[in-house]
Amino acid sequence: MERIESAENTKIKWAAALHMRKERERREEFVAEGIRLTETAAASSWPLLFCLVTETALQDARVQAIVAVLEKRQCPVYLVSQAAYKKASATNTPQGILLVMKRKTVSLSSLRAKETPFLAVLDKVQDPGNAGTIIRTADAAGCTGIVALEGTVDLFSDKTVRSAMGSLFHLPIVVRATCAELHSYIEENRVSCFASVLDKEAVPYFSVDYRRPVAVVFGNEGNGVSGEIGDCMPHVFIPMAGQTESLNVGTAAAIILYEAFRQRYSMGDCQQR
Repeated sequence: MERIESAENTKIKWAAALHMRKERERREEFVAEGIRLTETAAASSWPLLFCLVTETALQDARVQAIVAVLEKRQCPVYLVSQAAYKKASATNTPQGILLVMKRKTVSLSSLRAKETPFLAVLDKVQDPGNAGTIIRTADAAGCTGIVALEGTVDLFSDKTVRSAMGSLFHLPIVVRATCAELHSYIEENRVSCFASVLDKEAVPYFSVDYRRPVAVVFGNEGNGVSGEIGDCMPHVFIPMAGQTESLNVGTAAAIILYEAFRQRYSMGDCQQR
């Protein structure tokens, strides 16, 4: 295992640069950091470029197991000094292991292979924590893909990747889809698409049949679903009995996606997942 002592090493600078969106998009790469994330990433089919690990972290049995998997996958692993790792890391309390990976995205048209699509669509969602939470919930609820429309936060940012807790590696991811592409996909594949809105004239979310091919759009934290999307599809809303005016978009997504899950999967299916 090659050692890296200097914070000026090329691999250290490479990892550090990926904390900037423009570099992630230019290189189509990102960083997955921490024991749980690297564990999930190593077990996935996503392309791995290299791993940085500290000597302290390497004392942990789980980290040793991760490194063994990475070596089996022929992913280079570098033993780095604390100073070098600190420059490469984006966390306040680093666990001492990170992976530099290639992004793995798909086109919206490629999702046609799914017999019964169940998509979560993010329309200009800006908070990385909310985006990661929706991805994680979509994974748990059995969604067949995530679609991020133009103007949505980068799904490969450090905070989004951490918030998704590895679910990013379990689902087909479409990024920077246009409204026109979404409309074409819906029409060509006969997908029923609903916009989650704050509108009591909409239908309650639990009155919709989600067992058919379906997509649900979740909008911006402040402005909701954009008119370009929302004006062209039915609206659903979450009835509320208390005094609050709205729910966090991540919470709203969990409520609606799990209603779809309830409808789409029998109890037997749920127990197997």
